[in-house]
Amino acid sequence: MLHDDAASLDSAARLLKVAEQCGGLNGLWLNAGFAQIGPLEELTAECFDAMMAANVRGPALQLARLTPLLKPGASVVVTASSSAYEAAPLVSAYAASKGALLSMARCWAAALAPRQIRVNALVPGPIHTSFRDFLDEPAREQFEEAVIEQVALWRAGTAEEAAAVALFLLSDDSAYVAGSQYAVDGGLLMR
Repeated sequence: MLHDDAASLDSAARLLKVAEQCGGLNGLWLNAGFAQIGPLEELTAECFDAMMAANVRGPALQLARLTPLLKPGASVVVTASSSAYEAAPLVSAYAASKGALLSMARCWAAALAPRQIRVNALVPGPIHTSFRDFLDEPAREQFEEAVIEQVALWRAGTAEEAAAVALFLLSDDSAYVAGSQYAVDGGLLMR
């Protein structure tokens, strides 16, 4: 197992070495994510650049370097976020970064389709992970309660529920699925 920082400019090269040792790739899940929450007036260049480096540049460069090692019939899953659609005022830069991933995933699906390589996007809503641990406990609880109130199923999802959809997209069971977006959001986006 390789722990890597998608924002690092050396990330793609490190991943390439590991993939070469494996003899190529049947599947690839680009699952980077970094967010800061705050009003637009508090957005800084450093914060914006950090999110774009981890959430956009990292996966783009990783896929660019790893594409030659993707075998025919391989599947690529890109993790975006329901934030790209929610218009939540406190996450504008994060939402923009995940919206960029959605756009790129569609372009990548078109580019790789001639090689029978599928690219799809996973669009999670609120999922119980350590993703919001940068918030203090009261702020995290308040943020999560506000989001959960918008979810049709009235709960956050689990990492296992999101992973199950990613595994479906990586499997041969989704052999005729390309350029799609799969919301794993408990019905958040339908409200």
